[in-house]
Amino acid sequence: MKMRKYAGRYALFFSAFAIAAILIIWGADIVKASGIKFPGRSLTFARATTTAPSIPEKPKVAHIETPSSVRAIYMTQCVVGTPSMRDDLVKLIDATPLNSVVIDIKDYAGKLAFTPEDPSLRDSVSDACGARDMKEFISKLHQKNIYVIGRITVFQDPYYTKLHPELAVKRLSNKEANWKDHKGLSFIDVSAKPYWDYIVKISKASYDIGFDELNFDYIRFPSDGNMKDTFYTWNPKMEKSEALERFYIYLSEQLSAKGGPASVGKSAEGQWTPVISVDLFGMVTTNYDDLNIGQVLERAMPYFDFIDPMVYPSHYPTGFNGYKKVNEHSYDIVNFSLLHAVERTVATSTSINGLAFQRIGTTTPAIYAKPSYPASKIRPWLQSFDYPVTYTPAMVSAQIKANTDAGLDSYLFWDPANKYRSLRAVLQAE
Repeated sequence: MKMRKYAGRYALFFSAFAIAAILIIWGADIVKASGIKFPGRSLTFARATTTAPSIPEKPKVAHIETPSSVRAIYMTQCVVGTPSMRDDLVKLIDATPLNSVVIDIKDYAGKLAFTPEDPSLRDSVSDACGARDMKEFISKLHQKNIYVIGRITVFQDPYYTKLHPELAVKRLSNKEANWKDHKGLSFIDVSAKPYWDYIVKISKASYDIGFDELNFDYIRFPSDGNMKDTFYTWNPKMEKSEALERFYIYLSEQLSAKGGPASVGKSAEGQWTPVISVDLFGMVTTNYDDLNIGQVLERAMPYFDFIDPMVYPSHYPTGFNGYKKVNEHSYDIVNFSLLHAVERTVATSTSINGLAFQRIGTTTPAIYAKPSYPASKIRPWLQSFDYPVTYTPAMVSAQIKANTDAGLDSYLFWDPANKYRSLRAVLQAE
């Protein structure tokens, strides 16, 4: 009797199981036919699998939003690795209208300022300068509501060119030798795609430890040296501006939320992506060619959240805009440059003053419609260092006013010595 009783129960159980299996298979067919999708889950019932998320994973650490007005100073790798010096700069930010800091991630030597979690990057860490407590330091800055920008020197990279000479710009006179600029520094060929992934890897590792924004410097071809002796083995016939734009596109796709232009830190369904910015030569704002380094303002605009032209008056050539002594015209040069930058940023066409631009590729018309970006996309680097003359508080103040008069209220101040003598005097007087 018991056997029959259990047999009946087993029969009932197996019948229910069979019905459930039929319903699952039938339901799967309906879902498949309807086109209904379940995010992150495959509808392959033979073996459950997961698909790559359509949006980036949540960052490993907290980030803060970009201030409406970014007012920053720059901090070198060596300074960020010296507590007394970095603490002095943090006090300057606390005591003035400053609210942000730009910290070296990868400097002119090509080495990293911190030890990333990614083991494949460990050999790139500097043994000379840097902060081994970078993650903790960034966390302390965030507690003070200080926005943290990480600066990544891109194509100037003596370390990586020595490690991978096949990716370097070569000498035309000796194609086996790496080309070097006047300072003895070598460059990666812009079109050397294997290097692009290295930069993306560094960028993601930096975001993962807390950097809110990634700032890319030296995104250009070489400029200071025997330019007649340069030789490019990667896409040598491609226009420099097109080669550079291809890198912009790749960088934006790899770091933004949906494979398109970066999203200014906006969340995509609650998840965050890095803000990205690019440093360009100051004369990019007023010139319409690529300055022989590949940089054209309109080509960079679609792919970065902020364009940071380096409008240091000392770096303009004698005679610029009719000024024989450019260092006596701090206000004039900065204001003139930024007014042009704003005009080109908000414009809806690439034809400015009758001059046209060519987009990537050969089939795109020279004159084409472009989005009108907000003027705030322009965020200049200003000068607070002594070169080639002593830079006075009046010169620093003149640049800030020139920026304001151009309708902008964000700026980044550069001083490679990290002293900011004149800037301190100006800001502490406010």
